[in-house]
Amino acid sequence: MSSQSHLVTKLPVGTLPIMFPIALATFSPVLWATTTDPVVVTATRTAQTANESISTVRVLTREEILQRQARSLQDLLKGEAGLHFVNNGGRGQNTSLFMRGTNSDHILVLVDGVKVGSATSGSVPFQDFPIDQIERIEIVRGPRSSLYGSEAIGGVIQIFTRRGGGDLKPTISVTAGSHDTYEASAGLSGGGDHFFYSISVSGVNSGGIDSCQAEAGTEFAGCYVDEPDKDGYENLSGSLRIGYQFENGSEISVSGLRSDNETEFDGSFQNNSETLQEILGVHSTVVLTDTWRVNLTLGRSDDNSDNYLNDSFASTLDTTRDTAGLQTDFILFDRDTLTLGADYQRDKIHTYGDQNFDSIIDDSDQFAETRRENYGGYLQYLMSLDIHDFELSLRHDDNEQFGDQVTGGFGYGLTIADGFRFVASYGTAFKAPTFNQLYYPGFGNPELQPEESETIEFGFRGQYVATQWSVSYFNTLVDELIGYDASFTPANVDEAKITGIEIVVDQRILESWQLGLDLTIQSPRNESNGANEGKQLVRRPERSGRIDLDYLQSGWSAGASIYAAGRSYDDLANTRELGAYQTVDLRAQYEMASSWWLQGRVENLFDTEYETASFYNQPGTSFYLTIRYEPK
Repeated sequence: MSSQSHLVTKLPVGTLPIMFPIALATFSPVLWATTTDPVVVTATRTAQTANESISTVRVLTREEILQRQARSLQDLLKGEAGLHFVNNGGRGQNTSLFMRGTNSDHILVLVDGVKVGSATSGSVPFQDFPIDQIERIEIVRGPRSSLYGSEAIGGVIQIFTRRGGGDLKPTISVTAGSHDTYEASAGLSGGGDHFFYSISVSGVNSGGIDSCQAEAGTEFAGCYVDEPDKDGYENLSGSLRIGYQFENGSEISVSGLRSDNETEFDGSFQNNSETLQEILGVHSTVVLTDTWRVNLTLGRSDDNSDNYLNDSFASTLDTTRDTAGLQTDFILFDRDTLTLGADYQRDKIHTYGDQNFDSIIDDSDQFAETRRENYGGYLQYLMSLDIHDFELSLRHDDNEQFGDQVTGGFGYGLTIADGFRFVASYGTAFKAPTFNQLYYPGFGNPELQPEESETIEFGFRGQYVATQWSVSYFNTLVDELIGYDASFTPANVDEAKITGIEIVVDQRILESWQLGLDLTIQSPRNESNGANEGKQLVRRPERSGRIDLDYLQSGWSAGASIYAAGRSYDDLANTRELGAYQTVDLRAQYEMASSWWLQGRVENLFDTEYETASFYNQPGTSFYLTIRYEPK
């Protein structure tokens, strides 16, 4: 993918057939010289360009983050092909991401190479990541368990914090807007040719909206309580990245990110939480020869939450994940790459609950197990034979609770013409149950087994000076899918089949105009025997899309985004419908002085009312104004 801004789309059912022909009409039939690709590392755990990768890869750069004026990770990623967000009531509220129709805990998330997420719930706090401290994001759609182990059934997202290097560069931004929202960030980076550092801090204070509306007499009525108040959100974050790169390319670095959050929400047992996300990584790359390098990564991620009801303590849920990885890459025959690697992971949890709260954990002894370890080993071979490219990968995991897990992957790429490729792949993946699913008091099932999947994918992609496009078909079968039996206890009762097509277009028109389209058409189906066989999987629309159109001039730009999703359902029986919706956002920016920008953004221009989860509200029309200093 080009490092140019990629503009994306996800549209309602009636809009999609109209918009796709319009987007195709913008294709230029001329095959220009291939553009320069960004280098990606997530898809194969080795450096290669996005176009060289057989995997379906998307790269979002710092320039795109700034141009879109994204205020959160959800703002930035929603509408990307294959991605659908579910939010429980506005800024800072619990946010889940579904990739290619798989479950929200079927996505592996890395920050600077360190695996993150909660070992109790399996969730990742997308709502709390500070957007101003992100340098770029790599999205890999499709199974990657053969390289990363558990969780990568739907794909992998890796977030890279700002690196620094070069001349001294300060950055600053201040934002004010609707819902009594105030934001600020500041950073400093530099270091020179070899030494690099970046340090930044940011804060958010938002009065929020009423996150949930309960309906009397309605079973499973969202938050189970009627609290018609605004639910605020506060976030204070900081990041640090520092390192040194030697003349031969060897490198050592340390990275850290901390996000301290306070969120109000509507709930009958808890309505306020204080959460802390901490991520620390140590990374080293040793270039031994021109054809041999070794990488070592050590990481720790903490996901801690203290929960309250009307300012009275209710519970604590803390998880710690320690990881270590050693990988060596050999260049063979001046073209092929052999990778051998080993991983270690240890998850630990600590829980505590006030005994006055009957429906939550009573004390830290309620979880039968509070830690587990996993050892993994993998190999990969990347081979090029003229116009043919091959990827072969195999991994073995030894999980302390679930024993041996073997996953594999095969990929093939064929260069048909300059800038035009056919790709195909097959991969297996698995997901280990979370501690909550296994042991949560009155809820868990210690007999659960890991979920397993198989995915077949093939497609075409083209990349030229002014145009990048791709069309991908995927078919995923998930076995032992963790669902709920008649007593609402988690069990390996479900199977799922997910098929889909993703269409991505990035087109520059007449130098000044930039058009982007992402379109997802999928069929996420429950294939388990019983009353729900053939039903649509929960909270996953069959059609979604996004269009971005920007007009770019020296010193100013203006743009618009259309995001839409078809209907989905909030229950297994498909009786609680979440209606189709479409939102329109506007944005503009003006360079007042060198590197000083005035930015304005209007979200949900037509005040559309919609839900991504039953009973949970979403913000109406909102306005935001930002003053930003960001040297190039």
